[in-house]
Amino acid sequence: MGIPLAAESETLQSIYRILLDNHGHQYWWPGDTPFEIIVGAVLTQNTAWINVEKAIDNLKQEGVLGLNHLLTLEEERLADLIRPSGYFNVKTRRLKSLCRFIQDMGGVEALDVLDTDALRRELLTVNGVGPETADDILLYAYQRPVFVIDAYTRRLFSRLGVISGDESYEELRLAFQGSLGLKVEIFNEYHALIVRHAKYICTKPPTCENCCLSKKCKNYNI
Repeated sequence: MGIPLAAESETLQSIYRILLDNHGHQYWWPGDTPFEIIVGAVLTQNTAWINVEKAIDNLKQEGVLGLNHLLTLEEERLADLIRPSGYFNVKTRRLKSLCRFIQDMGGVEALDVLDTDALRRELLTVNGVGPETADDILLYAYQRPVFVIDAYTRRLFSRLGVISGDESYEELRLAFQGSLGLKVEIFNEYHALIVRHAKYICTKPPTCENCCLSKKCKNYNI
């Protein structure tokens, strides 16, 4: 097992400051409305964000980036519009399921009246919405203090020696939240910085010579 994150508050905060100093503010999540962010959270599953942007642009150009539009749009047409995001047939079904859920709950704004735990439980009942997607929606669309755990987080903090990498999603999420405090702004920025660093520096294989975290990394020069 890795180091208990509950005892790593100072380490996690130090890593955050270093990443912020080196990469600057990331201004996440790119999206004009909460609904656009919700759609993007589904489309970004198993693909790069640049592909999601192409799919979102297609929906905007077609004038269908709205709850009612997506509900009534034929599946074949929706799949064609979001094709750039990959797995478009699967994501079409997932988007439709999520849109029906939102409609049944009274709309995007109606969901905001639920407390965070209740909203998370409801989102996880939707076909195709797993913990990471639910937490993307909670953090970025509804500004709730939920830390998003993704593959980049596991890669970076495993290499740094903070975690073992085989912890469950919930174990890591709750540990990060407990160590950092429930601060939406920090969760937003930290997750974005992790993605930035893992995409361009802590890659597979890593470019350690360019890493601002090398002094903290257990795997540096190994």
